[in-house]
Amino acid sequence: MSPEEDNPLIVQSDKTILLEVDNSRYEDARDTISGFAELIKSPEHVHTYRITNLSLWNAAASGMAASRIIAALEAYSRYAVPENVIIDIEDYVSRYGRLKLKMLDGSVVLQSDDEILMKEVMRNKKVQSYLTEEQIDARTVVVALGARGYIKKALTDIGFPAEDLVGYVKGEFLAITLLATTRRGLPFSLRKYQLEAVDSFYAGGSAAGGSGVVVLPCGAGKTVVGMGVLEKLDTNTLIITTSTVASRQWRDELLDKTDLDGEDVGEYSAERKEIKPITIATYQIITYRPRKSDEDGFPHFSLFNERNWGLIIYDEVHMLPAPVFRVTAELQARRRLGLTATLVREDGKERDVFSLIGPKKYDAPWKELEEQGWIAEAVCNEIRLKMDDELRLQYALAADRNKHRIAAENPRKYDITRRIVEYHRKKGDRILVIGTYIEQLERVAEMLDAKLLTGKTPNRERMKLYNAFRSGEIDVMVVSKVANFAIDLPDANVAVQISGTFGSRQEEAQRLGRLLRPKDDRSPAFFYTLVSKDTKDQDFGAKRQLFLTEQGYRYHISDDFSGTKYK
Repeated sequence: MSPEEDNPLIVQSDKTILLEVDNSRYEDARDTISGFAELIKSPEHVHTYRITNLSLWNAAASGMAASRIIAALEAYSRYAVPENVIIDIEDYVSRYGRLKLKMLDGSVVLQSDDEILMKEVMRNKKVQSYLTEEQIDARTVVVALGARGYIKKALTDIGFPAEDLVGYVKGEFLAITLLATTRRGLPFSLRKYQLEAVDSFYAGGSAAGGSGVVVLPCGAGKTVVGMGVLEKLDTNTLIITTSTVASRQWRDELLDKTDLDGEDVGEYSAERKEIKPITIATYQIITYRPRKSDEDGFPHFSLFNERNWGLIIYDEVHMLPAPVFRVTAELQARRRLGLTATLVREDGKERDVFSLIGPKKYDAPWKELEEQGWIAEAVCNEIRLKMDDELRLQYALAADRNKHRIAAENPRKYDITRRIVEYHRKKGDRILVIGTYIEQLERVAEMLDAKLLTGKTPNRERMKLYNAFRSGEIDVMVVSKVANFAIDLPDANVAVQISGTFGSRQEEAQRLGRLLRPKDDRSPAFFYTLVSKDTKDQDFGAKRQLFLTEQGYRYHISDDFSGTKYK
């Protein structure tokens, strides 16, 4: 067999890529193509990736040339790469940055070396309303006041994303220094990949840096990257997080690892309305409106103008609500940092993140950080359970909209959950049982004699439970979808997922992420997903696993639990 015939990729003319899993070059090929393609299907033997305009533009924004992408495909492809795929890659990669936004004589201008492209763009109806009639020359036109974000989105929508070189306001000065020894007396410094992420975002302080997304797995220190950027910029900063608990964890980290004091850091939430040089708010309070029918009635949007912010950090940017996109379009003069474990959005608005927050600036493969010991190794298991005949009949006769919940609440999950928890309790592990349906979770909590934490649990009680879990006072906690967000439980090393949100890939990544903080003894983490066999529960489970499969994780499939052997 020739080397080409032994290669793991088949590149197809529709820009999909088939990757053979049982191939000696599988891992190298997967790691290479993940920089410019996205995984869309992952059955056992052949995974399917897709090259999209957005995946190519993110690759281009991170410095990947079309020649490098094509060379990678040719190096791993079993057959010749179709000519139309090569042409499309060259075309779409070249589109990023052919249009540029710059500052000229106090005005934002749109500029290109290609006069014909400029004429085409200026005649486009989606773009016209964001341009003035002031055309400086055949290659340069003045952008309407305040339209910097809107025109970027419009240009991305028509397939010619602009490179934003306008620059940013500095914001009000605030000296920030990272400590070499934390307030708790521990040595502290940024890891190599965290420094790389900070430098990629900052770009030497040039106009080419200052807006974009850093992608790191949960437990890899995204908050630390944010603090590294703060030290670079020395400016008043607004940080937006997913919850009040996450806000307070940010505050604790800032006060532990920087020279800031309590007077510098404020919490803006339902409970407190502090506006300080570093202000930490939540998406919920930002998007609160007294009357749901009032489209413009977001009273807390004023927070974006309360101080001269030099930086806005969007924590867990994949959760960014649509109303915040709208206000972000008007904040393009402020530096913007998005932090996330996955750029995947279930609402399909990845393009809005690209346009309004910025392109992907840094991405560290999960398995690479695992191999280096920065995140824990993880063993992923899927247990497929049959349903009793009576439940099968109920499922068969149910309307499609009800089938998922019927299957997700399969009573056989209770016994398996109990056995898994008992097994890991004997080993001294810390266990999270995670689900979506409150009645199901209440029953599990009662069965295990464990504490239950849901969205209705008051913040004070949540903090109390988290602290009890961290201290070892409790070793099992049953949690609802609040586990999807940025909660810091570094000692958790086992998660049992008994139900999930349809096919949410970001949810699967977030839930596994609860376990990935490295353990002192280098022990692995165990992630169990329980699904009902041959149902929508199993189908949605397969969709949820896509992102983690792309990161190099494999699920061990079984129909029962009899203890875990780590391989």
